[in-house]
Amino acid sequence: MPFPKEFVWGAATASYQVEGGAFEDGRGASIWDTFSHTPGKTKNGDTGDVACDSYHRWAEDIEIMKAMHLQAYRFSIAWPRIFPTGTGEVNPAGFAWYDRFVDALLAAGIEPYVTLYHWDLPQTLQDRGGWLNADTAKAFAAYAAAVAAHFKGRVKYYYTLNEPQCSVGLGYSTGVHAPGFKLDDATVFVAWHNTIYAHCLAAEAIRKADPDAKIGIAPTGRICTPATDSPADIAAARAATFAVADGEWTFTYTMALDPLCGRGWPNVAGGQVQRVINAIPKEQLDALPLGRLDFLGMNIYNSIAVRAGADGKPEFCTRPAGHPRTAIGWPITPEAMAWGPRFLHERYGLPIFITENGLSCTDRVHLDGKVHDPERIDFTHRYLLALRQGIDAGADVRGYFHWSLLDNFEWSEGYNERFGLVYVDYPTGTRTPKDSADWYKQTIDANGGNL
Repeated sequence: MPFPKEFVWGAATASYQVEGGAFEDGRGASIWDTFSHTPGKTKNGDTGDVACDSYHRWAEDIEIMKAMHLQAYRFSIAWPRIFPTGTGEVNPAGFAWYDRFVDALLAAGIEPYVTLYHWDLPQTLQDRGGWLNADTAKAFAAYAAAVAAHFKGRVKYYYTLNEPQCSVGLGYSTGVHAPGFKLDDATVFVAWHNTIYAHCLAAEAIRKADPDAKIGIAPTGRICTPATDSPADIAAARAATFAVADGEWTFTYTMALDPLCGRGWPNVAGGQVQRVINAIPKEQLDALPLGRLDFLGMNIYNSIAVRAGADGKPEFCTRPAGHPRTAIGWPITPEAMAWGPRFLHERYGLPIFITENGLSCTDRVHLDGKVHDPERIDFTHRYLLALRQGIDAGADVRGYFHWSLLDNFEWSEGYNERFGLVYVDYPTGTRTPKDSADWYKQTIDANGGNL
């Protein structure tokens, strides 16, 4: 059974993970340049200096997208290419590169979906406090306004932020991502609400610059699925998906979406974060309605099963011994795609795009010169079948973006993980579409009717 008639099929990447050209044409340093060049922060000391070299090989990448029949491409703009120090004068060379890229996408019939912040904060702004400083939110709004004005009429869809759960939770709490801080919950929340404030100011700025633009955000978070189809287990899974408490609030959809969807800041059990929420400046509270969303993004990789306890409260189920996992060790749980969009659509009532979904495999070029990745095909097939179930159950899902188009720099894991539909030989930059790329093309051509 095919997907809805206007369903969008795409793939996604992020600027620091694929572009390279880190020191070319006036680009400023980002926190990921600093972090990856700090000994011990990334596997093997890998950096994004060259990455997939898409800064120079972008035309080849678009030809690959055309061959795959991609209808849309979600990519991020590097803030330090546009404003090398985060504010001030625009870098014309930065816009010129994205002009060539966007125009070529449009000429190929591929709709650009732009992410404005996929974690590469200009280092100059970090030196002034980064997301602990509310001025960063205002700088982000100015950057968003400049981009929206520049691409008016060419770019229709914007995601302001990608996964604040990671940029804040992993960057300010666990320290495994840039800028590498390990701060207390209350201080982490300062970075969090400044990030949400940034979305609100940016959404207003984009709408002023281009009233026809559509605005979303691309969060991730805990998805809980019912252990059985009983009403009690479904209710328990829904409650656990949206629960927040001190020490575990960062990795939730609730903390990003409740304040942007008219539900206000949630109550956080435990007290430390709640005290900071209660002290949010009026200026930032008043900005929340500006952040209204036209659609939601969901970055979905896995979930955890939940059952109702004797008192009806959620109980997390233990994963079975030997449960299926990806090369990076993440559990494989297709049911996440059936229940996650359903729960979010019920709660927020907005159209949804799956903005990331995929897996890391131990891919290699075989003796026949091809890259055979049956694990990726099987994974994607299972998740798309589950997504179809979620749509049939009422979730308004408008599109699916596979993560990722290319093997790329996987943040603190460096080049150790391969998520792409296209194999990248990093020493040479050679691209080899994997078997999954052809399978995905067939799926796009059939609008999922081949599943």
